[in-house]
Amino acid sequence: MGLLDFARDVGRQLFDTDAEAADNIKQHLEIKTSGIKNIEVEFDDGVATICGDCDSKATRDRAILMVGNIKGVEKVIADDLNAPEPPPEAPPEPEETVYEIKSGDTLGAIAKQFYGKASKYMTIFEANRDIIDDPNKIYPGQKIRIPSE
Repeated sequence: MGLLDFARDVGRQLFDTDAEAADNIKQHLEIKTSGIKNIEVEFDDGVATICGDCDSKATRDRAILMVGNIKGVEKVIADDLNAPEPPPEAPPEPEETVYEIKSGDTLGAIAKQFYGKASKYMTIFEANRDIIDDPNKIYPGQKIRIPSE
């Protein structure tokens, strides 16, 4: 997950001009995530480049999705957003699928598609609290994590 494309015209509005984008994105990451140190953000014409040190691959992946789901961000480059390799004896991190919301989607419908039960929509919501503020407010083009059961 070094470079991802996102829908530039959708997402949470954090900045009005490119000049304020990098600072606002950095502040957003500092507020919404723990586990990232030395965060640096650059922004140029829809491309956000984020650097820093993450405590895990999961934190790194969450940060990339958070930045990509900001209105005005079209691409996220995270080649220098570092996460340690887990020790060989460590249990593997749970797998997650990245899913792009389509028109007409609900978290319930997505849960039914992935888990066979619409009632498991809260599993998806809880995994994406840093991206989704309200389970009833998702939008086409938004990218979210679908955790394995």
